[in-house]
Amino acid sequence: MNKKRNIPFKKKVISGKARQIGLLCLSLWVGILSAAPHAPLKKKPLPAAIQRKVDYFFYEGVKLKNEGKYDAAYEMFYHCLQTDSTAAAPLYELSAFYLQLNQPEKAAVFLRKAVEYAPSNFHYKLALASLSLNIGMYGEAAEIYRELVKAHPGKVELNYYLAEALTQAGEIGEAIDRFNDLENAVGMNEALSTQKYKLYMQIEEPEKAFGELKKLADKYPSDARYPILIGDLYLQRNDTVEAYEYYQKAHGIDPSNPYYTVSMANYYEQVGDHEAAEGQIHTALINKDLDVSTKMGILARYIGQLQQSRNGTESANALFQTLLEQHPEDTELKLHYGSLLAMQGKTDEAQFQYRLVTEMEPDNESAWQQLLNLAFRAENIDEAIRICRKCQELFPEAPGYYFYLGIAYYQQNDYRKALETYQEGLAKIPEDNRPLRSDFYGQIGDIYYRMKQVEEAFNAYEQALKYNDKNVPVLNNYSYFLTLRKRDLDKAERMSAQCIKLEPNNPTYLDTYAWVFFMKGNYTLAHIYIRSALEKDTTNSAELVDHYGDILYMTGDKEKALEQWKKAQELGKDTEILKRKIAEGIYIEDPNEE
Repeated sequence: MNKKRNIPFKKKVISGKARQIGLLCLSLWVGILSAAPHAPLKKKPLPAAIQRKVDYFFYEGVKLKNEGKYDAAYEMFYHCLQTDSTAAAPLYELSAFYLQLNQPEKAAVFLRKAVEYAPSNFHYKLALASLSLNIGMYGEAAEIYRELVKAHPGKVELNYYLAEALTQAGEIGEAIDRFNDLENAVGMNEALSTQKYKLYMQIEEPEKAFGELKKLADKYPSDARYPILIGDLYLQRNDTVEAYEYYQKAHGIDPSNPYYTVSMANYYEQVGDHEAAEGQIHTALINKDLDVSTKMGILARYIGQLQQSRNGTESANALFQTLLEQHPEDTELKLHYGSLLAMQGKTDEAQFQYRLVTEMEPDNESAWQQLLNLAFRAENIDEAIRICRKCQELFPEAPGYYFYLGIAYYQQNDYRKALETYQEGLAKIPEDNRPLRSDFYGQIGDIYYRMKQVEEAFNAYEQALKYNDKNVPVLNNYSYFLTLRKRDLDKAERMSAQCIKLEPNNPTYLDTYAWVFFMKGNYTLAHIYIRSALEKDTTNSAELVDHYGDILYMTGDKEKALEQWKKAQELGKDTEILKRKIAEGIYIEDPNEE
């Protein structure tokens, strides 16, 4: 297995006949709609019989969608468009299907047409504005929100979305105006004042920025949160004098405010008084009036500050111990402490915390997953197998543990067990979880190749790409193994090129691309891509260096080729073919290379 694969999240997508039959026709519609003018279009009334047909298909589609029969609903909405290409409602519904298929640009095409044919429909316009904002069409989003604000003055919340679109479009002055409009309608509040603060800072008007927050503090003089917030913002600007002044104002309002304690700890960290900072946090943690979640939040914020302001988080361990003594039954606290210990490289201590959680809550999947990660990190494969088997008992419907169990068997060179594990795990994966099914087939292909069952391996890779044609590790391994066998080199080149397109800075994929060109006899391109691979490699890969030597030899630079072969040997590659290349000073093809 050339690349470690992470388990993707399960993603619900439209599947079946609807995607296979209707998608091509709808793609043609997208092209037609995209090319059409964007001026508002007049919709001609349909004959009554045709309108009834459109209505029938549409309401049947809505009914089927509500019943969860998405394929059939998809076809019904498509039939509506075949009958009446100007029907706004099915255009809107089909845009939702494209969103589910993770194709937002195509969804926007349908939404734009829905808006053009039904320009007074609030929901269509709002959906288009939101989608445009999400896909980076900020100017379009701002224009639509302007129209909505004008047409619906009573919906004051639209000003917020308009301000957000204007901010993204770089129209900061108008964005501030819109926030002011919203503030006039709903009153002063922390969220709006903070937004305006950020915008004023963005256009380098700090006095107006802090003026926004000071107005908030003046309006609510008995609330310590606002001077704390102002102090925090001054601290972010490294103005420790102003920060301290506002923290003291907050302390005068509410000495027991826990966030004052955190802010003062951050202040002391920034001025270099680490002992005082830890003292502040310790005071908060032993405060009996604070609940454990608040204390955990305080400690988490402090650890984040430690990571930014100085190297290491060792001083946080004693603070965790203080909390654990107060709350020995809190499993969430143990998980957080385990994560900190793992980050510090204290594997045994981290495992102890996670095991305590699994004993107290056997169904706490997060603790099991952390234990599994630590087992793999420590290369304790027997422990990883034990954990995977236990989790299969506890979480029988979770396919992820079959995935990692297969990896464990693979690392033990027990390919038969690994293969059986993946085939058994496939039965646990829903058909619509295509990325995960693709990953399983990719692993199966790697195993078959190791077992020298080449045709079975290539068939498994084909299955993997059928479920996810952008599965980069599969594209890489498939293309590399085809190259080693000098089969379908054009196909290998296409797949390897797709890897480079998707991950242009990955040295492994660049090496594969170079090797494809090497096998095709295009040594100039091979040299370009192997050099790029070496520049981006941070692992001192002996394999890449060996390949570089082979390519140099074929370009006629035999002396430098020999230097690279020797370097590959120094980096740890120890094969008979490499020894012969060094001894004889010539390129020798390795029939056993995998």
